[in-house]
Amino acid sequence: MNKSDLIDALVAKVNVTKNDAARTIEALVETIVEAVKKGDIVSLIGFGTFKSAARKAREGKNPKTGEKIKIPATKVPRFTAGAGFKSAVSGKAPAKKAAAKKAAPAKKAAPAKKAAAKPAAKKPAAKKK
Repeated sequence: MNKSDLIDALVAKVNVTKNDAARTIEALVETIVEAVKKGDIVSLIGFGTFKSAARKAREGKNPKTGEKIKIPATKVPRFTAGAGFKSAVSGKAPAKKAAAKKAAPAKKAAPAKKAAAKPAAKKPAAKKK
């Protein structure tokens, strides 16, 4: 899918004009690029995270001549796919993290009381020979 295919898909799903869809996609991409360029992290929950990463200076070689060259340090964009995106692509059901978080508040004080009720473990005395 290229940019014009994405615009056509957006027009079909949202029922907007082709010009509005194109401007929306342009604005979204431009906003993400500007934020990452400034060093900000752009997180779209369920989709992924865009950020910049520093790449150290390193030594490489010219593939034609085999000559060693110095590659300077630089910043590069990184994208990390979110859990929802990964599960949609893999075809697997998403992990049940949300259910675990909802169950946690029901056990508010129980773990604290249990931990306080246990006496400290004592080390056994050393045996004499």
